[in-house]
Amino acid sequence: MTEAYIYDYVKTPRGRGKANGSLHEVTPIDLLTQILKALKDRSEFDPALVEEIITGVVAPVAEQGSVIPRFAGIQAGYGHSVPGVQLNRFCSSGLVAVNYAAARVMSGMSDLVIGSGVEAMSRVPMGSDGGAWAVDPQTSSEIGFAPQGVGADLMGNLYGFSREDCDAFAIQSQQRAKAAWDKGYFEKSLVAIKDKLGMTVLDHDEHMRPEATLEALGGLKPSFADYGAFGFDSIALQRYPHIEKVTHIHHAGNASGIVDGSAGMLIGTREMGETLGLKPRAKIVAFADIGSEPVVMLDGPGRSAQKALKRAGMTTSDIDLWEINEAFAAVSLRFMQELDLDSSNVNVNGGAIAMGHPLGATGIMILGTALEELERTGKSTALASLCVGGGMATATIIERV
Repeated sequence: MTEAYIYDYVKTPRGRGKANGSLHEVTPIDLLTQILKALKDRSEFDPALVEEIITGVVAPVAEQGSVIPRFAGIQAGYGHSVPGVQLNRFCSSGLVAVNYAAARVMSGMSDLVIGSGVEAMSRVPMGSDGGAWAVDPQTSSEIGFAPQGVGADLMGNLYGFSREDCDAFAIQSQQRAKAAWDKGYFEKSLVAIKDKLGMTVLDHDEHMRPEATLEALGGLKPSFADYGAFGFDSIALQRYPHIEKVTHIHHAGNASGIVDGSAGMLIGTREMGETLGLKPRAKIVAFADIGSEPVVMLDGPGRSAQKALKRAGMTTSDIDLWEINEAFAAVSLRFMQELDLDSSNVNVNGGAIAMGHPLGATGIMILGTALEELERTGKSTALASLCVGGGMATATIIERV
C-alpha cells in the first residue's frame, strides 16, 4: 500500500457565527477559495497536478451547495482540469475529507489530493439541509431522535459527569487556547481572511472568552432543558430506562461555539513530494469510522480511536498527543475516561469550546493542531477524533516525519 503524507495545512481564523461576526460578510466559497489559494501559493506547486479537491460541508445547501470545491478551485487558480467533490458526515466531515484524500493516495489512484472543509454558519445555519432523521415523524420515531444537546446531557448522566465537571473542563479549554494564541502556536497555519479590496477582515479566533470563570459559567441557564421538557427527555429515557431523569448540564459556556471557518490539507505520495520539492510533515497512519446508538449519539469517539489503533497495530501508550473535538464538555470527558487518558496530553492548546466548531472544517483543524504540536514539541504520534450526529465517530492517527 502506498503511504500518504501531509505536505501542508492551512486554516482561517474562526469568526463568530452570527450576523455581527467578522466573517459574516465573507461567502463560504470565498472562505474556501482563500484556503485553496494559500495552499497553492505557499507550496508553489503546479495546481494542475492536484487530482481532486475533497471538501466537507455539513449544510450543503444554498451558498454551500452545488459542489462548492469545484468552483472554489477555479477561483483559486487551479484551472479547469481539477475536479471537486463535497461530502457530509456531520461534524467529522472535514476529517473524513482528509481520510478520503489519503485513501485515494494509499490505493494508488491519486498522487496529490486536497482534503478541505468549510462552514459559514452565520450565513447557512446549522440544520438548513433538513433531513428525514430530524423532520420526518416516521423516521425519527423508528430510529429515535433527540437534539444533540439532549444526547450530550444524557451522556453526562450515563457516565457520571456533573455540570461542575463540564464547567471546569470548559475553563481549561479557554485558558489553554488563550495561552496557545499568545505564544503564537497557530501562526504557521493561519490564513488571514481578506475582503475583495484586499483589506484584512479577520486574523484571529474571535469566539474565545478567556476571562470566563467558574462562577460566571455557574450562572448560565442549561441550553437544552426546554427541549427536554418538550418531550425529548422522554425519548432519551425510553432508550435508557435505568436513568431516573435527564439532568441538563450543558450550556453556552461548556459546549462548542457556532463559528465560520475553513481549512485544508495537501496530501500526496512521497514521490510526488520529491517531484515538487516538498518535505512531508507527517504520515497518515490509519483512520476509522464507527456507528453508535443514535439517541445518545455522541459517545463513539473512544471506539473510533480504538478501531484506528487496532488497524495500526498500536495501543493508547503509542500515542503522544490526543485531540478530541469539544462538541460538548461531556464528550471530551468521556473520551478521556474511556481510554484512560491523562488530560495533560489531550487538547493541550484548547478546543472548540474556546475557539468554536465550524462544522465542516473542524476535523481538519484539530488534526492540524495536533500536527503543529508534534512539530513544536518534537513528539511523534497523534490521534484526532470527533463525535458525529446520528451516532457516529471518526478517528485519524498521524506520525510526524
